[in-house]
Amino acid sequence: MGKHHSDRFVTLVDDAKTRIEEINPEEVKQKFDAGDDFVLVDVREQDEWGKSHIAGAEYLGRGIIERDIEEEYPDVDQEIILYCGGGYRSALAADNLQKMGYNNVKSLAGGFRSWIEAGLPINK
Repeated sequence: MGKHHSDRFVTLVDDAKTRIEEINPEEVKQKFDAGDDFVLVDVREQDEWGKSHIAGAEYLGRGIIERDIEEEYPDVDQEIILYCGGGYRSALAADNLQKMGYNNVKSLAGGFRSWIEAGLPINK
């Protein structure tokens, strides 16, 4: 079972989710398989990334993504799929990136846990 989140945090995330699009793990895998032009970004903490992450993902942590996104991914039309551990932090980050003018941002529903549960490839 995942970490218990405070009611106010869940309310904040639920609010962000009304403005963003989520994508499921199988859809992301299909994009990889089809060679679609998108970037998958892990927004978890550096130590989480270091333990394991989705194969093919890039790293840009939640603490710095808003600061560094324009330098790393200047094209606001680039499809960017964000993920975290359970889909909460990535939803907040996706909401913020949209506020910054990025218009093709999605959040992986259920995060890294849903990817693992689907039996999809990771790097350790």
